[in-house]
Amino acid sequence: MSILDLITLLIFLAAVFTLINITVLKLPSTIGLMAIALMMSLFILIMGYVFPSVARGAEHIVEEFDFKEVLMGVMLNFLLFAGALSVDLRKLLEERVAVIILATVGTLLSTFIVGTLVFYIFPVLGVEIDYIYCLLFGALISPTDPIAVLALIKKFGLSKNLEIKIAGESLFNDGVGVVVFLTILNIAMSMHGGAEGAHGAHGGGEVTVGGVALLFGQEVIGGVLLGAIFGFLGFRLLNFIDNDHVELEVLVTLTLVMVGGRIAEFLHVSGPLGMVVMGLFIGNEGRDEKLANATGEYVFKFWHLLDEALNAILFILVGLEVIVIANSFSPASILVGVVGILIVLMARLLGVSIPIGIMSTYRKFEPKTIAILTWGGLRGGISVALALSLSEFTWIEGSVKETILFVTYCCVVFSILVQGLTMGLLLKKS
Repeated sequence: MSILDLITLLIFLAAVFTLINITVLKLPSTIGLMAIALMMSLFILIMGYVFPSVARGAEHIVEEFDFKEVLMGVMLNFLLFAGALSVDLRKLLEERVAVIILATVGTLLSTFIVGTLVFYIFPVLGVEIDYIYCLLFGALISPTDPIAVLALIKKFGLSKNLEIKIAGESLFNDGVGVVVFLTILNIAMSMHGGAEGAHGAHGGGEVTVGGVALLFGQEVIGGVLLGAIFGFLGFRLLNFIDNDHVELEVLVTLTLVMVGGRIAEFLHVSGPLGMVVMGLFIGNEGRDEKLANATGEYVFKFWHLLDEALNAILFILVGLEVIVIANSFSPASILVGVVGILIVLMARLLGVSIPIGIMSTYRKFEPKTIAILTWGGLRGGISVALALSLSEFTWIEGSVKETILFVTYCCVVFSILVQGLTMGLLLKKS
């Protein structure tokens, strides 16, 4: 299939599935679309037992999408920028300490808790994985997916302070999580003398604490600085245009995201963090009373539409990925997946409760903040994309890649379908 055929198929499925969800299921968009895609995938797999060519054809089409490249290389920057546009910067600055600590310390804690528990518990289930790969799994599964989380919290009437904690943490821990993943991947690559690149990360060599800190700092600080510079320049340009040409404003924001993403990749800095900072800067500076019209409503409406469309496509792709990992299903693997889900939930609980427990000694948190942050910490396409990216590295054993991908997919599906569907019950009781 050509690129145009694949795009046409995705947009067609997004339109049909959205119609079904609106008229029949009536679930939150993210949950409904993925549920429908999962049901279609399972139907195709069942059909495959009778007509093997059907399953092979579907698997071939899904593999042609190259989920990792589609999300990490194309969609992610647009989605993060669009998500950040709608976040209240003033509220975010009020909660900056909690957001920064949860997004950094919480993500790092969760990474090492997941990695350590997997390293010691999975061998009991007959699955042995080197510690460095357990940490890789911890890094890719620890960040909550801002795309899934932002889509969910819009449906519930949370207090503004709690909403901004959830939204801010999910936006920033995504970028931090990707950086942690790349850092650990580089350590693993250096240990194995690998010469392959890791998403723009640097090649092999001796692993040192200073080198790791430098890489981490370059990605994080560089991404934030790039986003701030582009955000400032973009805002000034939008202020100069001043709504005289709304189509030009849209083109400017599109250019900022696309050029900024390419420059981030070239400079080896965090593109996701850059997009978040740029979106916060442009969206919220534009709503300042003195400069209220700098970023026109047309721009916000355009990005809202693009956000909804890309969200629909993303979660349909997540649902369809079950076709690719179907060969990994077995009673033993399902048990490993269930244990993986419990480990990730435990790590999320500890990664949230420890920082909040310390911060609560000098600041007040809303009731059930820990429970809501823990259960509302949805995983999504980013985790799946990072797990799929491991297939590029030949020095990682095939069985390790398959296990990580399968457990990652189990955690993502559980978080969106089970946690997402029951989040409303938790909020009603809070």
